[in-house]
Amino acid sequence: MEKKQTIIRDLTSGSVPGTLLRFSLPLFLSGLLQMVYNMVDMIVVGRFVGTEGLSAVSIGGEVLQLITFVAMGFSNAGQILISRYVGEDRKDKIGEMVGTLFTLLMSLALIIMAVFLFSYQDVIRWLNTPEEIWEYTRQYSITCVYGIVFIYGYNLVSAILRGMGDSKHPFQFIAIASLINVALDVLFVGPMGMGPIGAALATVIGQAVSFLFALRLLYRNREQIHFDFAPKHFRIYRSVIGPLLSLGIPMVIQSAAVTFSMLFVNAYVNAYGTVAVAVTGVARKLEGMIGVVSQAISSAGGAMTSQALGAGKVKRVPKIVYHAIWIVAIPSSVFALVTAFRPEWLFGLFSDDPAVLTMALTYIPVAMVQYLGATLRPASFALINGSGNSRLNLLVALLDGIVCRIGLALLLGVTFHWGISGFWYGNAFAGLVPFAIGGAYLISGAWKNKASQNVAEG
Repeated sequence: MEKKQTIIRDLTSGSVPGTLLRFSLPLFLSGLLQMVYNMVDMIVVGRFVGTEGLSAVSIGGEVLQLITFVAMGFSNAGQILISRYVGEDRKDKIGEMVGTLFTLLMSLALIIMAVFLFSYQDVIRWLNTPEEIWEYTRQYSITCVYGIVFIYGYNLVSAILRGMGDSKHPFQFIAIASLINVALDVLFVGPMGMGPIGAALATVIGQAVSFLFALRLLYRNREQIHFDFAPKHFRIYRSVIGPLLSLGIPMVIQSAAVTFSMLFVNAYVNAYGTVAVAVTGVARKLEGMIGVVSQAISSAGGAMTSQALGAGKVKRVPKIVYHAIWIVAIPSSVFALVTAFRPEWLFGLFSDDPAVLTMALTYIPVAMVQYLGATLRPASFALINGSGNSRLNLLVALLDGIVCRIGLALLLGVTFHWGISGFWYGNAFAGLVPFAIGGAYLISGAWKNKASQNVAEG
């Protein structure tokens, strides 16, 4: 008989900082490993292929973000709602949400893959991809899109586990993907000389294996998630699709708005040439390192907030918000110091091109603003997402993703003639918007009323 593991965790008891750290640590390590194997793509390609290959992987990574925002939005919404159902001990709703998530996201993955395969050239052209790296970018993007089913699958399985309070197993699965990716990266791009397409293939294979391991865990513990994996139960359940769409669509819009606005800004940056593309791509990876801490706390805080509200422990919520800020502030400060005093070492990990390293020095002040935003945002998202406030989430999406990010970038980069620095700063300042909105929401106490409405009804 197969050994079953406990995947349900109570996030409403114990000290807030202790629970937040225990739950977020595996999420942080998962994000860190994911960042590492993404960075390995750039490091290996940059070393073996050069600046052109590095730039192609950078733009290809942007394309990959463009096709994964739907998975991120609905997975996060599903996680929040499953956490709420766990807190309320509504076992039937948990199983119905699992079946709905599988059916919805895997269907969307196939649709998005088909659409992208017919339109990828227009997307690459829209990003102002330099002619000299066009073919490299095409190869990387097409290879990644064939793995979209595994990307969506891993996201939804991880969301189910995190919603149940289990962040340990998603970390184990991403560790498997990372080890496979690193090994295949070096093999494919190095000795086999496959270039960027080899890096993309290594990523896809790693994600596929990770997804299969995660799926196996869910199946072995199907009694705990109240879903038997019978074919007839892979369908959209009317009782939960309403709350999922109500919360998920704003999250998708939020993710899409940020993604599209960053691509819009990067399209202007790409017009400055291959060196600018390389610097911006490396900077995004470095910012992503602190971003994994931010995302881990945001996800953990959202799950804890949702379970607490489901269990009626309202007084626990402000403590989650406050502790989320100082926990992220510690690594952010470390990153800020390293970036300020050792920028050549950081950027030198990816490229030894003197032109890239020289331009990288001008990015240091922008990075400081980015780190500040990364410190303040997760607490706000934990509160907004955890309380299930879909309207406020949509407001954040529109202001952060479209109005401020694109507006400030155009204002500083075009109107004020700051050039590439203007586009960098516009993107960085927009990252402070969620904190302003989330702070006002916390002080107002309106989230208590939102909790009483119980978004999990259906």
